[in-house]
Amino acid sequence: MRIKETIYKWIFTIFAFASLLFLVGIVVVLFKEGLPIFKHVKLVAFLFGKSWYPTYEPAEYGILPLIMGSVWVTVGAVLVSVPLGVGSALYLDELASYKQKAILKPIIEILASIPSIVFGFFGMVIVAPLIQRIFKLPVGLCALTASIILGVMAIPTICSLAEDALSYVPRSFREASFALGANRWQTLTKVVVPAAGSGVSTSIILGVSRIVGETMTVLMVSGGAAMIPVSFFQPVRPMTATIAAEMGEAAMGSAHYHALFAIGLILFLVTLVFNIIAELISRRFRIKLGLNR
Repeated sequence: MRIKETIYKWIFTIFAFASLLFLVGIVVVLFKEGLPIFKHVKLVAFLFGKSWYPTYEPAEYGILPLIMGSVWVTVGAVLVSVPLGVGSALYLDELASYKQKAILKPIIEILASIPSIVFGFFGMVIVAPLIQRIFKLPVGLCALTASIILGVMAIPTICSLAEDALSYVPRSFREASFALGANRWQTLTKVVVPAAGSGVSTSIILGVSRIVGETMTVLMVSGGAAMIPVSFFQPVRPMTATIAAEMGEAAMGSAHYHALFAIGLILFLVTLVFNIIAELISRRFRIKLGLNR
């Protein structure tokens, strides 16, 4: 029996450290393939250069238009996904009847399982022409279209995680609030949401991480213009779309090839920062809740 327990322990230990090994491998590859670009261009010029022309002579590797494209699309998607995702979670946990919850929650989970390329086709065929007609634009493939589609894609992630966090709030918290004379809205905003703040905040940050890392959808609906946008109605080219569109054309070992890996390294660092922030927020709420108790 003790031998079996030892075997199981080592098996699960290997599984646990396998993910760490993969992570280390990804980081090593990104640094190994991304850092050589800085032999051709300085870091400041790479991050803040306004021209991305990797195939021209002389080549220009300024990724500021790509960064700003990602920022505009991410901000727009957050404005769509956070209110709808958190609002849906609050409705499911606090207001929906048992039958409504039994219908709505599976639908939201099905929405999460739809492939991103299907969202891209929907954006190209339905949303982009609609945006073009409503705002009388020359083209409907723009930052606004990408923001709407990515926002809808992130709603299931935010809603599911936030609803789980809200469901873990003890019922005694609500009963105590009602006993003190608070109404449902006051209980929701002053008791339930703060108590579930850790999970809700984490759900939002993970939703943002998905938005930042999405590739195929933004490649299809963002317009693909590597320029610094000044409004949501302009075509943009986020960093993920640039990697997907150009990696197949970049010669292995070329400056263009290393520049694309450097963009991937920046995306990795951005998502790492988001996850660190999520952990810090989660820890802060845990400590606060522990003190309140």
